[in-house]
Amino acid sequence: MPPLVVDAHHHIWRQADLAWLQGPPQPRIFGEYGAIRRDYPIEEYMTEARAAGVVGSVYVQTNWPAGREEEEVAWVQSVADRHGFPHAIVGYADLAAPAVGATLDRMSKHPRLRGIRQQLHWHETPLYRFAARPDLMDDPAWRRGLGEVARRGLLFELQVFAGQMEGAARLVRDFPHVTFVLMHAGMLEDRAPGGWARWRAGMRALAAAPNVHVKLSGLGTFERVCSGDLWGPVIRETVELFGPSRCMFGSNFPIEKLWTTYDEVVRVSIECLGGLSAGEQRAVLHDTAGRVYRLGS
Repeated sequence: MPPLVVDAHHHIWRQADLAWLQGPPQPRIFGEYGAIRRDYPIEEYMTEARAAGVVGSVYVQTNWPAGREEEEVAWVQSVADRHGFPHAIVGYADLAAPAVGATLDRMSKHPRLRGIRQQLHWHETPLYRFAARPDLMDDPAWRRGLGEVARRGLLFELQVFAGQMEGAARLVRDFPHVTFVLMHAGMLEDRAPGGWARWRAGMRALAAAPNVHVKLSGLGTFERVCSGDLWGPVIRETVELFGPSRCMFGSNFPIEKLWTTYDEVVRVSIECLGGLSAGEQRAVLHDTAGRVYRLGS
């Protein structure tokens, strides 16, 4: 019988609602994506996930067109109302917007909303770049918006590269009452010795803040393969730095579907956790996400 798993990072979508899937394909950080330029409904996700032992899941926003962030949360809530999955929702908001508080209030009417993601990752390589600037998290208006997130008891999904982690470490220290969830184990994109050193130093700085948790997700983004040899060092070092009680599994499906299967993502992740005790593995695969996203409430 497979272990109980909570998937702390997945997506479902309707192609018509995603701006980045409309029009001619554009270069993306995860490569050619024609295979996922289609609807990925909850029924397909549940079939794949339940076969791997998934008992809970967290939906993370998928960049609907600007101005439709509340509509996205409302749609996902309607899916959850019908199917029971997903069990928590992370929506999008532009934290620098003057009316972000009102936006968050409208989104908070949907009971499964747990947090906000605004992608902050910026890289010298344009293909890897999402945010308009590397230091948006230092902008006073943006920080006021993060304060609005905190006042509503929502967490913030932090997505940065190693080169931004020094600034991110300041951010999490300046907002000690906000729960931060670091995306994709810090997005290690450079496996040369210098890249590993930058990533390791940044992860150590973030791990020093007790309000930071981390998702073991999106690990195939740059190599575009699911492999214990490639994923294992990232997973093991991350768990060693943060501890099992602050780490959680995430599938990043259907993006990872471009190069692997859901079963394989779960199998390889469990393989990479093989040095942990049964209780520590349960924390990473189930308990941490359940606690951080309040899946029982």
